[in-house]
Amino acid sequence: MWKFIKPSHANLRVWQVGLLVAIFVIWHVATKPGLIPPIMFQNDLQAAFFFGEPLKVFARIWAWFITNGDIYQHLWVTLLETVLAFGLGTALGLGCGLWLALSPMAAAIAEPYIKALDSMPRVILAPIFAVWFGLGIASKVAPGVTLVFFIVFFNVYQGVKEVSPVILANARMLGASQKQLLRHVYLP
Repeated sequence: MWKFIKPSHANLRVWQVGLLVAIFVIWHVATKPGLIPPIMFQNDLQAAFFFGEPLKVFARIWAWFITNGDIYQHLWVTLLETVLAFGLGTALGLGCGLWLALSPMAAAIAEPYIKALDSMPRVILAPIFAVWFGLGIASKVAPGVTLVFFIVFFNVYQGVKEVSPVILANARMLGASQKQLLRHVYLP
């Protein structure tokens, strides 16, 4: 008896399912009008409105995914925005990282500004992008681009700066052009 009560690897799934069931039971009891007296709210309907009744929430999710299928159009738009932001941010970060790593003068000029832009919280950029680009797809892609750009930029910039001088000297000695250095030394 006591071995079952104490969590172990053998009954881990039972404890996990039990916790999930307990959370749903507490949620149901706390939001079902009339089951418990109001504690945080003036009447029990406010709790149901604030937290949502679990059976109604699950019915709505079922309708979104199975019955009506309304959610798939919105998921497609979100996926498109995510892929666009990732692609643009990666391309811009790769290009700028390579450019600044391979031209020290441009890096010396732009480095403080890039670090200042990176330190800016991305949350404050969202309303600015909404004003600049409107409420279309561009205002949702732009914050994603800023997130991806700096991650890719700093990784590419630091990676190119840390390429071994011995490898560069060996490639140049073998007659590698700047394009070949870029393709076979810097990018890998």
